[in-house]
Amino acid sequence: MMLIPGLIFVIVFSYIPMAGIIMAFQKYIPTKGLFGSPFVGLKNFNYMFVYPDIGRIFFNTIYISVMKIAAGLFVPITIAILLNEMSRQWIKRTFQTLVYLPHFMSWVLLSGILIDVLSPTTGVLNQTLGFLGIDPIYFLGNNRWFPYVMVVSDVWKEFGYGTIVYLAALTSINPSLYEAAEIDGAGRWKQTLNITIPGMMPIIVLMFTLNIGNVLNAGFDQIFNLYSPQVYESADIIDTFVYRMGVEQSQFGFATAVGLLKSIVSFIFISVSYVLAYRFANYRIF
Repeated sequence: MMLIPGLIFVIVFSYIPMAGIIMAFQKYIPTKGLFGSPFVGLKNFNYMFVYPDIGRIFFNTIYISVMKIAAGLFVPITIAILLNEMSRQWIKRTFQTLVYLPHFMSWVLLSGILIDVLSPTTGVLNQTLGFLGIDPIYFLGNNRWFPYVMVVSDVWKEFGYGTIVYLAALTSINPSLYEAAEIDGAGRWKQTLNITIPGMMPIIVLMFTLNIGNVLNAGFDQIFNLYSPQVYESADIIDTFVYRMGVEQSQFGFATAVGLLKSIVSFIFISVSYVLAYRFANYRIF
């Protein structure tokens, strides 16, 4: 009985909409409906592969995703190790709470904050740069800076949640290992290299392999709320492209074809990631 609401939600929002996949093989006309629109075979896919910007869009998606995955592993691991070294528990808990709060905020709210902070005229960051004699930088309107802003802001939002995962991994390390290392003359740095990091390695490998499945998910909510036509060259990803083609330009068949290809590739990556997670971290869901 408790599972019924969840099952209904999944069926209504995940399985029934899959009927729309048929639009990838149609010239979809809203007035004729899903089953009345003419079929065009693989024409939408052929158009996708010759579309001038499709290579850049896939590159942007993978480029931003890979940077997010790498930074999303490095920063939480580093913070977890530093927090583990703190002796004052109230400082540790206060810091954990503060860095965890952005995880609960939506990108609609955070994008407004970032727009104000990064404004080239009134933003706090650019005012600070001006005080140091550096010309203002239009972070959200410059193709050079925009991908890095996406990575940094995503890490800022999510690293608190990741830190909790790695702190939990640290609790499984036997304290006697540190005592033995200290007796042998190992300092904190050597203890970190030879005990802490190896002890965290199973969960690090697990998180990395599971993140492989998200390599084509560069963060629609974040980018959609922060990008503009000025930065399409470096900011346009698969999800935002599908949104513009399907919702704004009404090219429903073409947009569905791009989204379907992304789903197929993502499914392959997810399958590979679970195989690797089982092989290297002994993690399995089936």
